[in-house]
Amino acid sequence: MRAAERRRPLRVPTQHSPLTVLHLVQPVDGGVARVVIDLVRAQSAAGLRAVVGCPRGGRLGDDVRAAGAEVVTWRAGRAPGPELPAEVLGARRVIRRVRPDVLHCHSAKAGLAGRLAARGRVPTVFQPHAWSFDAVGGATAALALRWERFGARWADRVLCVSEAERRAGAAERITAHWSVIRNGVDLDHFRPGGPDRDQDRARARSELPWPAAVQGDGPLAVCVGRLCRQKGQDVLLQAWREVLGNLPTARLALVGDGPDTERLRRAAPPGVLFAGAASDIRPWLRAADLVVLPSRWEGMALAPLEAMACGRPVLVSDVSGARESLPPGQGRLCLVPPEDPTALAKALGRLLAEPRLLAELGEQAGQHARTDFDVRRTSDAVTGLYHELLGRPRPSNQERISR
Repeated sequence: MRAAERRRPLRVPTQHSPLTVLHLVQPVDGGVARVVIDLVRAQSAAGLRAVVGCPRGGRLGDDVRAAGAEVVTWRAGRAPGPELPAEVLGARRVIRRVRPDVLHCHSAKAGLAGRLAARGRVPTVFQPHAWSFDAVGGATAALALRWERFGARWADRVLCVSEAERRAGAAERITAHWSVIRNGVDLDHFRPGGPDRDQDRARARSELPWPAAVQGDGPLAVCVGRLCRQKGQDVLLQAWREVLGNLPTARLALVGDGPDTERLRRAAPPGVLFAGAASDIRPWLRAADLVVLPSRWEGMALAPLEAMACGRPVLVSDVSGARESLPPGQGRLCLVPPEDPTALAKALGRLLAEPRLLAELGEQAGQHARTDFDVRRTSDAVTGLYHELLGRPRPSNQERISR
């Protein structure tokens, strides 16, 4: 019998008490933080008691407070290291303080510390948001994989954001109770700025701070994401030199910051705009002719979903979640092998040279996002998973409204 099945939870919920979920999270910015913010907003609105344990700093704490959650400080660094015992002890203190019905650990560090802290005493959901062993190499990757195989015993459910992510875990002989719930986006927030695509794009571009070096009327590609090895901006910059050789009026904007910022600046050809982090990425998405994300690994990236919801076509590398993100039939044009600057340059050049094709792909993308990637559906499915683990019937719509 699994350890999670042998131990009783620390807190036994009653039929009519609000369900308390503790989200344990290390990344306070980026895609993982945005997923948690959306989940907390929906869960608070549905009458759950949502608590977030996370480090100080970044946007996560302030945004989840505004969404109705309690925030408890959990000191944790991004990488594993000698601080891990203190991080596990800190996670255990947070769990004891909150007394959750469900512990939801997001990403590698919280998945490591949270499962070691709880060890099956609280119904636990682990959500990798991309596998830790994909992010590293050599002995570190082997150690990370060994942990994931071992740590799965302390997760009542391993929640993947794409079927490809689940298959990758199963292929590495991680034995788990799996669930797949795809990421979603707030379709009221991410949407086209107006019915006319050209006017929408022109209006968005007029609002952006364009340096003189990158002004012009050429096609614009935008990459949104943390400037780091995972997101593959170095591959994009290699490809961009070839794109400029065939399409010299094309422009590229990198929106985000991160540990690789200065290295990427040194590698960039003239005219590439480093826009920095943006509190609101919608103007950049709406200004783009094409949104590109050449990641080395993902679970299911949010930026392409947000771009499609704004009616913009995307070009993505063929990593976990990418094929499942794209509208049917777009893989031939909008999917490239990871870490292949030549293939990326060819796809960029072909798409940026055909405005009518981009408009058609963008229209399909917008319809696809609205059909398949509504965050309300994602949040509802996650909450349903909690109720399933607890053996509690889900409240009816009328019960939710009456709270």
